[in-house]
Amino acid sequence: MKTVALGIDFGTLSARAVFVDAADGSVLASADAPYRHGVMSESLPSGESLPLEYALQLPDDYVDAMTRVVREARAALQSRVGDTVDIIGIGTDFTACTVFPVDEDGTPLVEKYPERRHAYAKLWKHHAAQDKADKINALAASRNEPFLARYGGKVSSEWTLPKIWEVLDEDPALFDEMDLWVEASDWIVWRLTGVYTRNASSAGYKGFFQDDLGYPSDSFLKALDPRLTGVFAKMGGPILPQGSAAGRLTEQMADTLGLPAGIPVAVGNIDAHVAFPAVGIGGPGEMLIIMGTSSCHIIVDEHLRIVSGMAGVVRYGVLPGFYAYEAGQASVGDMFQAFVDHFVPASYTKEAEARGLSIHQVLREKCQDQKPGQSGVLALDWWNGNRSVLVNAHLSGALLGLTLQTAPEDIYRALLEATAYGTRMIVDNYEAHGILVKRIVATGGIAAKDPLMMQIYADVLGREIRVASLAQGPAAGSAIFGTVAAGHCSIAEATGRMGHTAGTVYRPNEAERARYAELYQDYVWLHDVLGRERPDLPEKYRQLRGG
Repeated sequence: MKTVALGIDFGTLSARAVFVDAADGSVLASADAPYRHGVMSESLPSGESLPLEYALQLPDDYVDAMTRVVREARAALQSRVGDTVDIIGIGTDFTACTVFPVDEDGTPLVEKYPERRHAYAKLWKHHAAQDKADKINALAASRNEPFLARYGGKVSSEWTLPKIWEVLDEDPALFDEMDLWVEASDWIVWRLTGVYTRNASSAGYKGFFQDDLGYPSDSFLKALDPRLTGVFAKMGGPILPQGSAAGRLTEQMADTLGLPAGIPVAVGNIDAHVAFPAVGIGGPGEMLIIMGTSSCHIIVDEHLRIVSGMAGVVRYGVLPGFYAYEAGQASVGDMFQAFVDHFVPASYTKEAEARGLSIHQVLREKCQDQKPGQSGVLALDWWNGNRSVLVNAHLSGALLGLTLQTAPEDIYRALLEATAYGTRMIVDNYEAHGILVKRIVATGGIAAKDPLMMQIYADVLGREIRVASLAQGPAAGSAIFGTVAAGHCSIAEATGRMGHTAGTVYRPNEAERARYAELYQDYVWLHDVLGRERPDLPEKYRQLRGG
Protein backbone atom coordinates (compact mmCIF):
# COMPACT_ATOMS: atom_id res chain seq x y z
CA MET A 1 0.00 0.00 0.00
CA LYS A 2 1.37 3.40 -0.99
CA THR A 3 1.56 5.99 1.78
CA VAL A 4 0.66 9.51 0.66
CA ALA A 5 0.00 12.95 2.10
CA LEU A 6 -2.31 15.70 0.85
CA GLY A 7 -1.22 19.32 0.55
CA ILE A 8 -3.65 22.15 -0.18
CA ASP A 9 -2.30 25.56 -1.19
CA PHE A 10 -4.61 28.60 -1.13
CA GLY A 11 -3.11 31.31 -3.34
CA THR A 12 -4.29 34.79 -4.22
CA LEU A 13 -6.49 33.73 -7.13
CA SER A 14 -6.88 29.97 -6.84
CA ALA A 15 -6.42 26.82 -4.78
CA ARG A 16 -4.41 23.76 -5.69
CA ALA A 17 -4.09 20.30 -4.18
CA VAL A 18 -1.36 17.68 -4.51
CA PHE A 19 -0.96 14.15 -3.29
CA VAL A 20 2.68 13.32 -2.66
CA ASP A 21 4.46 10.07 -1.94
CA ALA A 22 5.43 10.13 1.72
CA ALA A 23 8.50 8.05 0.91
CA ASP A 24 10.24 10.47 -1.44
CA GLY A 25 8.03 13.57 -1.88
CA SER A 26 7.21 12.91 -5.53
CA VAL A 27 3.93 14.42 -6.70
CA LEU A 28 1.49 11.68 -7.69
CA ALA A 29 -1.56 13.80 -8.55
CA SER A 30 -2.55 17.46 -8.58
CA ALA A 31 -5.40 19.82 -9.45
CA ASP A 32 -6.14 23.54 -9.27
CA ALA A 33 -9.21 25.75 -9.49
CA PRO A 34 -9.89 29.50 -9.36
CA TYR A 35 -11.99 31.18 -6.69
CA ARG A 36 -15.45 31.86 -8.09
CA HIS A 37 -15.49 35.53 -7.09
CA GLY A 38 -11.75 36.14 -7.47
CA VAL A 39 -10.51 39.31 -5.79
CA MET A 40 -13.03 42.11 -5.21
CA SER A 41 -11.22 45.42 -5.53
CA GLU A 42 -13.81 47.59 -7.27
CA SER A 43 -17.21 46.37 -6.09
CA LEU A 44 -19.06 43.83 -3.95
CA PRO A 45 -21.15 41.08 -5.60
CA SER A 46 -24.15 43.37 -5.09
CA GLY A 47 -22.52 45.96 -7.34
CA GLU A 48 -21.76 48.39 -4.50
CA SER A 49 -18.55 50.27 -5.24
CA LEU A 50 -15.53 49.82 -2.99
CA PRO A 51 -13.07 52.53 -1.90
CA LEU A 52 -9.53 52.57 -3.26
CA GLU A 53 -6.94 50.07 -2.04
CA TYR A 54 -9.52 47.37 -1.25
CA ALA A 55 -8.91 43.66 -1.90
CA LEU A 56 -11.69 41.42 -0.57
CA GLN A 57 -12.68 37.78 -0.94
CA LEU A 58 -15.50 35.45 0.07
CA PRO A 59 -14.50 32.72 2.55
CA ASP A 60 -17.02 30.36 0.98
CA ASP A 61 -14.93 30.48 -2.20
CA TYR A 62 -12.07 28.84 -0.31
CA VAL A 63 -14.16 25.82 0.71
CA ASP A 64 -15.69 25.58 -2.75
CA ALA A 65 -12.28 25.63 -4.49
CA MET A 66 -10.81 23.19 -1.96
CA THR A 67 -13.65 20.76 -2.56
CA ARG A 68 -13.15 20.86 -6.32
CA VAL A 69 -9.36 20.46 -6.29
CA VAL A 70 -9.24 17.72 -3.65
CA ARG A 71 -11.90 15.65 -5.41
CA GLU A 72 -10.19 16.11 -8.78
CA ALA A 73 -6.73 15.28 -7.40
CA ARG A 74 -8.15 12.27 -5.52
CA ALA A 75 -9.67 10.95 -8.75
CA ALA A 76 -6.34 11.42 -10.55
CA LEU A 77 -4.53 9.62 -7.74
CA GLN A 78 -6.95 6.73 -7.88
CA SER A 79 -6.54 6.51 -11.64
CA ARG A 80 -2.76 6.34 -11.27
CA VAL A 81 -2.23 4.06 -8.29
CA GLY A 82 -5.65 2.54 -7.59
CA ASP A 83 -7.40 2.34 -4.24
CA THR A 84 -4.48 0.90 -2.29
CA VAL A 85 -3.31 4.16 -0.74
CA ASP A 86 -3.08 5.29 2.86
CA ILE A 87 -3.58 9.08 3.21
CA ILE A 88 -1.66 9.68 6.40
CA GLY A 89 -1.89 13.45 6.78
CA ILE A 90 -3.21 16.74 5.43
CA GLY A 91 -1.42 20.09 5.42
CA THR A 92 -2.60 23.48 4.22
CA ASP A 93 -1.12 26.89 3.53
CA PHE A 94 -2.66 30.28 2.82
CA THR A 95 -1.87 33.79 1.71
CA ALA A 96 -1.21 36.00 4.71
CA CYS A 97 -2.33 38.22 6.22
CA THR A 98 -5.83 37.31 4.96
CA VAL A 99 -8.32 37.87 7.79
CA PHE A 100 -12.03 38.16 8.49
CA PRO A 101 -14.62 38.22 11.31
CA VAL A 102 -16.54 35.11 12.39
CA ASP A 103 -18.98 34.12 15.11
CA GLU A 104 -18.19 31.65 17.87
CA ASP A 105 -18.63 28.55 15.70
CA GLY A 106 -16.52 29.94 12.85
CA THR A 107 -19.31 31.10 10.57
CA PRO A 108 -18.07 34.13 8.60
CA LEU A 109 -20.14 37.22 9.34
CA VAL A 110 -20.31 37.97 5.62
CA GLU A 111 -22.89 35.17 5.36
CA LYS A 112 -25.15 37.29 7.58
CA TYR A 113 -24.09 40.70 6.26
CA PRO A 114 -23.19 40.41 2.54
CA GLU A 115 -23.87 44.13 2.12
CA ARG A 116 -21.18 45.20 4.66
CA ARG A 117 -17.70 45.38 3.14
CA HIS A 118 -15.89 44.86 6.44
CA ALA A 119 -17.53 41.46 6.84
CA TYR A 120 -15.57 40.10 3.88
CA ALA A 121 -12.11 38.56 4.02
CA LYS A 122 -9.46 41.24 3.71
CA LEU A 123 -6.87 39.73 1.39
CA TRP A 124 -3.16 40.15 2.10
CA LYS A 125 -2.93 42.97 -0.45
CA HIS A 126 -5.78 44.98 1.04
CA HIS A 127 -4.04 48.31 1.75
CA ALA A 128 -6.95 50.49 2.84
CA ALA A 129 -5.70 50.36 6.44
CA GLN A 130 -2.43 52.14 5.66
CA ASP A 131 -3.46 55.17 7.75
CA LYS A 132 -3.81 52.82 10.72
CA ALA A 133 -0.38 51.31 10.07
CA ASP A 134 1.12 54.80 9.93
CA LYS A 135 -0.32 55.62 13.36
CA ILE A 136 0.88 52.32 14.82
CA ASN A 137 4.38 52.96 13.50
CA ALA A 138 4.55 56.53 14.75
CA LEU A 139 3.31 55.74 18.26
CA ALA A 140 5.39 52.57 18.62
CA ALA A 141 8.53 54.45 17.57
CA SER A 142 7.85 57.33 19.97
CA ARG A 143 7.35 54.89 22.87
CA ASN A 144 10.25 52.61 21.89
CA GLU A 145 7.88 49.66 21.88
CA PRO A 146 10.00 46.47 21.88
CA PHE A 147 7.85 44.64 19.33
CA LEU A 148 8.52 47.18 16.57
CA ALA A 149 12.14 46.12 15.98
CA ARG A 150 11.00 42.55 15.27
CA TYR A 151 9.14 43.95 12.25
CA GLY A 152 12.00 45.93 10.80
CA GLY A 153 11.02 49.21 12.47
CA LYS A 154 7.71 49.48 10.61
CA VAL A 155 4.58 47.37 10.48
CA SER A 156 2.64 46.93 7.28
CA SER A 157 -0.96 47.78 6.50
CA GLU A 158 -1.19 44.17 5.33
CA TRP A 159 -0.94 42.84 8.89
CA THR A 160 -3.77 42.02 11.26
CA LEU A 161 -3.79 44.94 13.73
CA PRO A 162 -4.24 47.71 11.13
CA LYS A 163 -6.99 45.69 9.47
CA ILE A 164 -8.96 44.96 12.63
CA TRP A 165 -8.61 48.61 13.68
CA GLU A 166 -10.06 49.56 10.30
CA VAL A 167 -13.14 47.44 11.11
CA LEU A 168 -13.44 48.95 14.58
CA ASP A 169 -13.16 52.48 13.23
CA GLU A 170 -15.50 52.15 10.26
CA ASP A 171 -18.01 49.51 11.38
CA PRO A 172 -17.91 49.34 15.21
CA ALA A 173 -21.17 47.42 15.37
CA LEU A 174 -19.68 44.63 13.28
CA PHE A 175 -16.55 44.67 15.44
CA ASP A 176 -18.68 44.24 18.56
CA GLU A 177 -20.68 41.40 17.02
CA MET A 178 -17.76 39.29 15.87
CA ASP A 179 -16.50 36.67 18.30
CA LEU A 180 -13.19 36.04 16.59
CA TRP A 181 -10.94 37.75 14.05
CA VAL A 182 -9.34 34.83 12.19
CA GLU A 183 -6.53 34.23 9.76
CA ALA A 184 -7.80 32.33 6.74
CA SER A 185 -5.00 29.81 7.32
CA ASP A 186 -6.46 28.95 10.72
CA TRP A 187 -10.08 29.15 9.61
CA ILE A 188 -9.69 26.54 6.86
CA VAL A 189 -8.09 24.14 9.36
CA TRP A 190 -11.02 24.85 11.70
CA ARG A 191 -13.39 23.87 8.91
CA LEU A 192 -11.46 20.64 8.32
CA THR A 193 -11.13 19.55 11.95
CA GLY A 194 -13.84 21.31 13.91
CA VAL A 195 -11.07 22.61 16.23
CA TYR A 196 -9.89 26.22 16.31
CA THR A 197 -6.11 26.53 16.60
CA ARG A 198 -3.67 29.20 15.51
CA ASN A 199 -0.39 28.56 13.78
CA ALA A 200 2.73 30.18 15.21
CA SER A 201 3.87 31.47 11.82
CA SER A 202 0.80 33.60 11.10
CA ALA A 203 0.46 34.64 14.73
CA GLY A 204 4.07 35.79 14.74
CA TYR A 205 4.58 37.45 11.37
CA LYS A 206 1.10 38.87 10.92
CA GLY A 207 -0.42 38.97 14.42
CA PHE A 208 2.48 40.56 16.34
CA PHE A 209 2.90 37.62 18.73
CA GLN A 210 6.47 36.87 19.83
CA ASP A 211 7.08 33.94 22.15
CA ASP A 212 9.39 35.98 24.39
CA LEU A 213 7.48 39.30 24.23
CA GLY A 214 3.87 38.24 23.89
CA TYR A 215 1.57 40.75 22.17
CA PRO A 216 1.98 44.54 22.13
CA SER A 217 0.84 45.80 25.54
CA ASP A 218 -2.65 46.99 26.43
CA SER A 219 -1.15 50.34 27.42
CA PHE A 220 0.14 50.72 23.87
CA LEU A 221 -3.23 49.70 22.41
CA LYS A 222 -5.06 52.09 24.71
CA ALA A 223 -2.79 54.93 23.61
CA LEU A 224 -3.60 54.08 19.98
CA ASP A 225 -7.34 53.97 20.56
CA PRO A 226 -8.97 53.14 23.92
CA ARG A 227 -11.42 50.88 22.09
CA LEU A 228 -8.48 48.63 21.05
CA THR A 229 -7.69 47.67 24.66
CA GLY A 230 -7.83 43.88 24.88
CA VAL A 231 -8.24 43.51 21.12
CA PHE A 232 -5.94 40.49 20.90
CA ALA A 233 -8.55 38.52 22.82
CA LYS A 234 -10.48 38.66 19.55
CA MET A 235 -7.79 36.39 18.06
CA GLY A 236 -8.35 33.62 20.66
CA GLY A 237 -7.20 30.03 20.31
CA PRO A 238 -4.04 28.15 21.31
CA ILE A 239 -0.93 28.99 19.25
CA LEU A 240 0.81 25.83 18.01
CA PRO A 241 4.19 25.41 16.27
CA GLN A 242 4.46 24.42 12.62
CA GLY A 243 4.13 20.69 12.06
CA SER A 244 1.76 20.24 15.00
CA ALA A 245 -1.51 18.38 14.54
CA ALA A 246 -4.56 20.64 14.90
CA GLY A 247 -7.00 17.74 14.90
CA ARG A 248 -8.46 15.14 12.56
CA LEU A 249 -10.65 15.41 9.48
CA THR A 250 -14.30 15.44 10.52
CA GLU A 251 -16.93 13.10 9.12
CA GLN A 252 -18.71 16.05 7.51
CA MET A 253 -15.64 17.42 5.74
CA ALA A 254 -14.49 13.94 4.79
CA ASP A 255 -17.81 13.43 3.00
CA THR A 256 -17.50 16.84 1.33
CA LEU A 257 -13.97 16.19 0.07
CA GLY A 258 -14.36 12.51 -0.75
CA LEU A 259 -11.73 11.39 1.77
CA PRO A 260 -11.67 9.03 4.75
CA ALA A 261 -12.52 10.64 8.07
CA GLY A 262 -9.98 10.87 10.87
CA ILE A 263 -6.89 11.87 8.85
CA PRO A 264 -4.55 14.05 10.96
CA VAL A 265 -4.53 17.70 9.85
CA ALA A 266 -1.57 19.99 10.48
CA VAL A 267 -1.97 23.51 11.84
CA GLY A 268 -2.11 26.13 9.10
CA ASN A 269 0.89 27.74 7.50
CA ILE A 270 1.89 30.75 5.36
CA ASP A 271 2.12 29.99 1.66
CA ALA A 272 5.58 31.49 1.25
CA HIS A 273 7.05 29.75 4.30
CA VAL A 274 5.71 26.26 3.77
CA ALA A 275 7.82 25.69 0.64
CA PHE A 276 11.09 25.69 2.64
CA PRO A 277 11.26 21.92 3.26
CA ALA A 278 9.75 21.17 -0.15
CA VAL A 279 12.79 22.60 -1.93
CA GLY A 280 15.21 20.96 0.48
CA ILE A 281 16.28 23.96 2.58
CA GLY A 282 17.03 22.88 6.12
CA GLY A 283 19.22 25.60 7.60
CA PRO A 284 20.97 28.99 7.34
CA GLY A 285 22.60 30.52 4.27
CA GLU A 286 19.96 29.63 1.67
CA MET A 287 17.35 32.22 0.76
CA LEU A 288 14.08 31.08 -0.78
CA ILE A 289 12.29 33.38 -3.23
CA ILE A 290 8.65 32.46 -3.83
CA MET A 291 7.64 34.23 -7.04
CA GLY A 292 4.01 34.78 -7.94
CA THR A 293 1.58 37.69 -7.83
CA SER A 294 3.95 38.99 -5.15
CA SER A 295 7.32 37.66 -4.00
CA CYS A 296 8.59 36.66 -0.57
CA HIS A 297 12.23 36.26 0.43
CA ILE A 298 12.73 33.91 3.38
CA ILE A 299 15.94 32.94 5.16
CA VAL A 300 16.74 31.43 8.55
CA ASP A 301 19.57 32.16 10.95
CA GLU A 302 20.72 30.78 14.28
CA HIS A 303 20.69 34.23 15.89
CA LEU A 304 18.17 36.99 16.48
CA ARG A 305 19.18 40.00 14.40
CA ILE A 306 17.31 43.25 13.96
CA VAL A 307 17.03 43.97 10.25
CA SER A 308 15.58 47.33 9.23
CA GLY A 309 12.87 47.07 6.62
CA MET A 310 12.24 43.34 7.00
CA ALA A 311 8.67 42.10 7.24
CA GLY A 312 9.41 40.22 10.43
CA VAL A 313 11.52 37.74 12.35
CA VAL A 314 9.95 34.95 14.41
CA ARG A 315 11.71 32.24 16.38
CA TYR A 316 10.77 28.84 14.94
CA GLY A 317 8.50 30.66 12.49
CA VAL A 318 9.53 28.42 9.57
CA LEU A 319 11.91 25.73 10.86
CA PRO A 320 12.49 24.51 14.42
CA GLY A 321 15.69 25.76 16.00
CA PHE A 322 16.07 28.89 13.87
CA TYR A 323 14.96 32.48 13.67
CA ALA A 324 13.23 32.97 10.33
CA TYR A 325 13.38 36.30 8.50
CA GLU A 326 10.86 37.45 5.91
CA ALA A 327 10.98 40.24 3.36
CA GLY A 328 9.05 40.69 0.16
CA GLN A 329 7.85 42.60 -2.86
CA ALA A 330 4.16 43.49 -2.90
CA SER A 331 3.77 43.40 -6.67
CA VAL A 332 5.49 41.10 -9.18
CA GLY A 333 3.14 38.97 -11.29
CA ASP A 334 0.36 41.43 -10.43
CA MET A 335 2.38 44.24 -11.95
CA PHE A 336 3.09 42.39 -15.19
CA GLN A 337 -0.59 41.51 -15.50
CA ALA A 338 -1.69 45.09 -14.82
CA PHE A 339 0.67 46.31 -17.53
CA VAL A 340 -0.73 43.79 -20.00
CA ASP A 341 -4.32 44.63 -19.06
CA HIS A 342 -3.99 48.40 -19.37
CA PHE A 343 -1.02 49.38 -21.54
CA VAL A 344 -0.55 46.89 -24.38
CA PRO A 345 -2.04 47.82 -27.78
CA ALA A 346 -4.57 45.63 -29.56
CA SER A 347 -2.06 44.73 -32.29
CA TYR A 348 0.03 42.81 -29.74
CA THR A 349 -3.02 40.94 -28.50
CA LYS A 350 -3.99 40.01 -32.04
CA GLU A 351 -0.47 38.75 -32.71
CA ALA A 352 -0.54 36.61 -29.57
CA GLU A 353 -3.91 35.13 -30.54
CA ALA A 354 -2.79 34.43 -34.09
CA ARG A 355 0.34 32.63 -32.88
CA GLY A 356 -1.38 30.76 -30.07
CA LEU A 357 0.75 32.44 -27.40
CA SER A 358 0.01 34.45 -24.30
CA ILE A 359 0.61 38.18 -24.47
CA HIS A 360 3.32 37.70 -21.82
CA GLN A 361 5.15 35.26 -24.10
CA VAL A 362 4.99 37.72 -27.00
CA LEU A 363 6.35 40.59 -24.92
CA ARG A 364 9.15 38.46 -23.50
CA GLU A 365 10.07 37.28 -26.98
CA LYS A 366 10.27 40.86 -28.23
CA CYS A 367 12.57 41.98 -25.41
CA GLN A 368 14.60 38.85 -24.71
CA ASP A 369 17.58 39.90 -26.86
CA GLN A 370 17.91 43.35 -25.33
CA LYS A 371 21.11 44.05 -23.44
CA PRO A 372 20.96 45.58 -19.95
CA GLY A 373 19.70 49.14 -20.26
CA GLN A 374 18.95 48.82 -23.96
CA SER A 375 15.26 49.49 -23.37
CA GLY A 376 16.21 53.00 -22.28
CA VAL A 377 13.72 52.73 -19.41
CA LEU A 378 14.29 52.49 -15.65
CA ALA A 379 11.32 51.46 -13.53
CA LEU A 380 10.34 51.41 -9.87
CA ASP A 381 8.35 48.29 -9.02
CA TRP A 382 5.98 49.88 -6.51
CA TRP A 383 2.69 49.36 -8.32
CA ASN A 384 1.24 47.95 -5.10
CA GLY A 385 3.41 49.90 -2.69
CA ASN A 386 6.70 48.71 -1.21
CA ARG A 387 6.81 45.90 1.34
CA SER A 388 10.59 45.76 1.74
CA VAL A 389 12.75 47.55 2.56
CA LEU A 390 10.78 50.81 2.72
CA VAL A 391 7.57 49.29 4.14
CA ASN A 392 5.29 51.91 2.63
CA ALA A 393 2.07 50.88 0.89
CA HIS A 394 1.45 54.54 -0.10
CA LEU A 395 4.25 54.46 -2.68
CA SER A 396 3.53 54.17 -6.38
CA GLY A 397 5.62 53.08 -9.35
CA ALA A 398 7.65 55.21 -11.71
CA LEU A 399 9.13 55.05 -15.22
CA LEU A 400 12.20 57.05 -16.23
CA GLY A 401 13.44 57.38 -19.80
CA LEU A 402 10.23 57.28 -21.85
CA THR A 403 10.50 58.69 -25.38
CA LEU A 404 8.36 58.73 -28.52
CA GLN A 405 10.21 55.59 -29.58
CA THR A 406 9.54 53.58 -26.40
CA ALA A 407 7.70 50.35 -27.22
CA PRO A 408 5.57 48.20 -24.88
CA GLU A 409 8.27 45.54 -24.73
CA ASP A 410 10.78 48.16 -23.57
CA ILE A 411 8.62 48.99 -20.56
CA TYR A 412 7.93 45.30 -19.95
CA ARG A 413 11.68 44.57 -19.91
CA ALA A 414 12.22 47.48 -17.51
CA LEU A 415 9.57 46.05 -15.17
CA LEU A 416 11.26 42.64 -15.21
CA GLU A 417 14.54 44.33 -14.33
CA ALA A 418 12.91 46.46 -11.63
CA THR A 419 11.69 43.39 -9.73
CA ALA A 420 15.22 41.97 -9.91
CA TYR A 421 16.64 45.25 -8.59
CA GLY A 422 14.07 45.18 -5.78
CA THR A 423 15.16 41.66 -4.87
CA ARG A 424 18.80 42.77 -4.81
CA MET A 425 17.85 45.57 -2.40
CA ILE A 426 16.45 42.90 -0.09
CA VAL A 427 19.51 40.64 -0.39
CA ASP A 428 21.88 43.56 0.20
CA ASN A 429 19.84 44.62 3.23
CA TYR A 430 19.97 41.11 4.74
CA GLU A 431 23.73 40.96 4.32
CA ALA A 432 24.26 44.48 5.67
CA HIS A 433 22.65 43.24 8.90
CA GLY A 434 24.77 40.10 9.19
CA ILE A 435 22.53 37.52 7.51
CA LEU A 436 24.67 35.98 4.77
CA VAL A 437 22.95 34.78 1.62
CA LYS A 438 25.15 31.98 0.29
CA ARG A 439 22.67 30.34 -2.07
CA ILE A 440 19.36 31.34 -3.63
CA VAL A 441 16.54 28.97 -4.47
CA ALA A 442 13.45 30.13 -6.37
CA THR A 443 10.05 28.51 -6.68
CA GLY A 444 6.57 29.49 -7.84
CA GLY A 445 4.87 29.85 -11.20
CA ILE A 446 7.06 32.64 -12.56
CA ALA A 447 10.30 30.94 -11.57
CA ALA A 448 9.24 27.72 -13.28
CA LYS A 449 7.90 29.27 -16.49
CA ASP A 450 10.07 32.30 -17.25
CA PRO A 451 13.74 31.62 -18.09
CA LEU A 452 14.26 35.21 -19.29
CA MET A 453 13.25 36.65 -15.94
CA MET A 454 15.36 34.14 -14.01
CA GLN A 455 18.43 34.92 -16.10
CA ILE A 456 17.88 38.64 -15.47
CA TYR A 457 17.69 37.89 -11.73
CA ALA A 458 20.96 35.91 -11.85
CA ASP A 459 22.68 38.74 -13.75
CA VAL A 460 21.34 41.52 -11.50
CA LEU A 461 22.10 39.63 -8.28
CA GLY A 462 25.43 38.36 -9.57
CA ARG A 463 24.65 34.95 -8.09
CA GLU A 464 23.56 31.50 -9.15
CA ILE A 465 19.85 30.87 -8.73
CA ARG A 466 18.46 27.35 -8.53
CA VAL A 467 14.85 27.03 -9.63
CA ALA A 468 13.36 24.11 -7.75
CA SER A 469 12.18 21.30 -9.99
CA LEU A 470 9.03 20.97 -7.90
CA ALA A 471 6.25 22.80 -9.74
CA GLN A 472 3.87 23.08 -6.77
CA GLY A 473 6.28 24.07 -3.99
CA PRO A 474 3.80 25.41 -1.41
CA ALA A 475 1.27 22.61 -1.90
CA ALA A 476 4.01 19.97 -1.71
CA GLY A 477 5.40 21.72 1.37
CA SER A 478 1.98 21.56 2.98
CA ALA A 479 1.87 17.84 2.27
CA ILE A 480 5.24 17.50 4.02
CA PHE A 481 3.86 19.27 7.10
CA GLY A 482 0.84 16.97 6.94
CA THR A 483 3.24 14.04 7.06
CA VAL A 484 4.98 15.54 10.10
CA ALA A 485 1.66 16.22 11.87
CA ALA A 486 0.76 12.56 11.39
CA GLY A 487 3.83 11.63 13.43
CA HIS A 488 5.44 10.00 10.40
CA CYS A 489 8.73 11.91 10.76
CA SER A 490 10.29 15.16 11.96
CA ILE A 491 10.52 18.30 9.82
CA ALA A 492 14.26 17.74 9.38
CA GLU A 493 13.73 14.11 8.34
CA ALA A 494 10.95 15.10 5.94
CA THR A 495 13.12 17.80 4.38
CA GLY A 496 15.92 15.32 3.76
CA ARG A 497 13.67 12.60 2.39
CA MET A 498 10.87 14.49 0.65
CA GLY A 499 12.54 17.77 -0.34
CA HIS A 500 13.48 18.35 -3.98
CA THR A 501 16.97 19.79 -4.28
CA ALA A 502 17.33 19.33 -8.05
CA GLY A 503 16.40 22.02 -10.53
CA THR A 504 17.54 24.36 -13.27
CA VAL A 505 20.49 26.54 -12.32
CA TYR A 506 20.82 30.05 -13.78
CA ARG A 507 24.36 31.43 -13.67
CA PRO A 508 25.22 35.09 -14.12
CA ASN A 509 26.72 36.18 -17.41
CA GLU A 510 29.79 38.18 -16.46
CA ALA A 511 29.31 40.96 -19.02
CA GLU A 512 25.63 41.33 -18.19
CA ARG A 513 26.37 41.21 -14.46
CA ALA A 514 28.89 44.05 -14.73
CA ARG A 515 26.51 46.23 -16.73
CA TYR A 516 23.62 45.55 -14.36
CA ALA A 517 25.85 46.45 -11.42
CA GLU A 518 26.14 49.96 -12.92
CA LEU A 519 22.43 50.26 -13.70
CA TYR A 520 21.50 48.99 -10.24
CA GLN A 521 23.13 52.08 -8.74
CA ASP A 522 20.69 54.19 -10.78
CA TYR A 523 17.83 52.15 -9.36
CA VAL A 524 19.18 52.65 -5.82
CA TRP A 525 19.39 56.40 -6.42
CA LEU A 526 15.81 56.59 -7.72
CA HIS A 527 14.63 54.25 -4.96
CA ASP A 528 16.16 56.44 -2.26
CA VAL A 529 15.10 59.78 -3.72
CA LEU A 530 11.45 58.80 -4.17
CA GLY A 531 11.27 56.30 -1.32
CA ARG A 532 13.27 58.02 1.42
CA GLU A 533 13.91 61.70 0.58
CA ARG A 534 10.66 62.57 -1.23
CA PRO A 535 8.13 59.79 -0.59
CA ASP A 536 5.46 62.49 -0.61
CA LEU A 537 5.65 62.57 -4.42
CA PRO A 538 4.76 58.95 -5.25
CA GLU A 539 2.34 59.00 -2.31
CA LYS A 540 0.63 62.14 -3.67
CA TYR A 541 0.09 60.68 -7.11
CA ARG A 542 -1.22 57.41 -5.72
CA GLN A 543 -3.74 59.39 -3.65
CA LEU A 544 -4.77 61.49 -6.65
CA ARG A 545 -5.90 58.36 -8.49
CA GLY A 546 -9.65 58.33 -8.76
CA GLY A 547 -9.99 61.99 -7.77
